Amino acid sequence: MKVEYQNAQVFDGHKFVKQNFTVENGIFTAVGTNNQSADQTVDLTGYYVTPGLINAHTHITLAADPHYWDNKEQNAVTKTVLAIQNLKESLTVGVTFVRDVGSTEDVDLNLMKLHLSDLPGIVASGSALSMTGGHGAKGGLEVDGVDEARKGARTVLKKGAKNVKVMATGGVATPGETPYDVQLSEDEIRAAVVEAHHKGFPTAAHAQGTEGIKNAVRAGIDSVEHAIFMDDEAVKLMKQYGTVVVPTLVAPRAIYENPEELPYFMVKKARLVAKPHFASIQKLVQNGVPIAMGTDSGCPYDDFSHWVVNEMKMYQDAGMTPEQVLNSSTMVAAKLLRVEDRVGAVKENLAADFVVLKNNPLDNLSAFEQEIAVYHNGRQLVNRLEKAGD
Repeated sequence: MKVEYQNAQVFDGHKFVKQNFTVENGIFTAVGTNNQSADQTVDLTGYYVTPGLINAHTHITLAADPHYWDNKEQNAVTKTVLAIQNLKESLTVGVTFVRDVGSTEDVDLNLMKLHLSDLPGIVASGSALSMTGGHGAKGGLEVDGVDEARKGARTVLKKGAKNVKVMATGGVATPGETPYDVQLSEDEIRAAVVEAHHKGFPTAAHAQGTEGIKNAVRAGIDSVEHAIFMDDEAVKLMKQYGTVVVPTLVAPRAIYENPEELPYFMVKKARLVAKPHFASIQKLVQNGVPIAMGTDSGCPYDDFSHWVVNEMKMYQDAGMTPEQVLNSSTMVAAKLLRVEDRVGAVKENLAADFVVLKNNPLDNLSAFEQEIAVYHNGRQLVNRLEKAGD
C-alpha cells in the first residue's frame, strides 16, 4: 500500500520544510513530491516530522530499576523479556534504532537477527571486550594482550556482532576502580579495531580518563563513549582521526539524582565526574568534534525514554543548537553506526522510520515526550496524537 503523508513540516537536517512524502512497503518512495497513485493520504497539516531517533549507547539487558531483579531469576529468557520491554520503551520517545554496546547471553545479537517488526532496529555488539577483572568483565569477554584482543574481536564478529566494544578505562559503576584507570592498551584496542574494520563494522571504546581516551583515539576507534576527562591534546587527536563522541551525560546524573538506594561509592564517583564531564562535552562542541546521541540506558535509573530527552537537552545546554542536537540523534548517529544507507533521514529509499510531533522540537525538545506518533518501517507503533496517523 502507498500512503502519502501531506503538508508535513519535515526536518531536512537544517530546518523544517513543508512537503509531502510517500511510504510504500516500509520505505520512503517519494519525498517532496505529490503522489497521484497513493492508495491512502494522511493530512499532517500543523505537525512536525523528524527521522526516527537513534540511541547509540544502550544496554538492553540491563534494568534501570535497581529492584527489577528482586525475586527474579536471571537467564537468557528473562533477560530477553527485559530487553524487549526496554526496546518498546525506547519507541515511546521516538527512538527507532539503537546500538547495544554490551549485552549478556548474546540477547542483542539474537534480537537483531530476528528483525522483529514491532521493535527498534539494533546494531548489536554482543560481549564487550575487557581486560581480566576490568570494567564490565563480569558480563563481557576477558582478553589480555594483542593476540587475545584480536581473537576476542573475531569471536564476537563470528557470532554476528555489527560493532565491537572495548573497555579502555575503568568506570563509575564498578567498585575498586576509577575512570582514570587505563585498562586495555592502545595496541590491544588497535587489534580489535582492525578486525572490525576488516568486516566493515564500527568500534566503540568505553573511555573516561584522559590517557585511555587518547589510547582509543590513536588506535583508530570510531567512537569514544563518555569522554569524561578531556584535555586539548585529546581534542586535537579526535579532530585528526575523525573520532565521534557519544557523551552519555545523563548516566552519572541519573545516579547522583537518585542516591537513596545506590552504593555510596557509585554516587560519590558520579558526583565527582559530573562537572568535568559536562565541561569536556562543552569543549568538544566548541571545537566541532562530532557528537552522536547516546544515553547509557540500562544503567541505574537511566531509563530508555525520559533520559533520552534529558540527554538531548544537555547537549543544548553544552552549546549545541537544536538543529545540531537533532542531527546528533539521527544523521550523525546513523553514519557512526554505518547504517546511513538504511536510516537517519526522511529520504527516498531509506526505511520509513519517522516521528510525527504536535510541537516543534527546535523550540523545545520536550516535544518528544508530548503528543507524538512513531513509525518504524512504515508501521505506526506509538500514537499519542489526536488526529495524525493511519
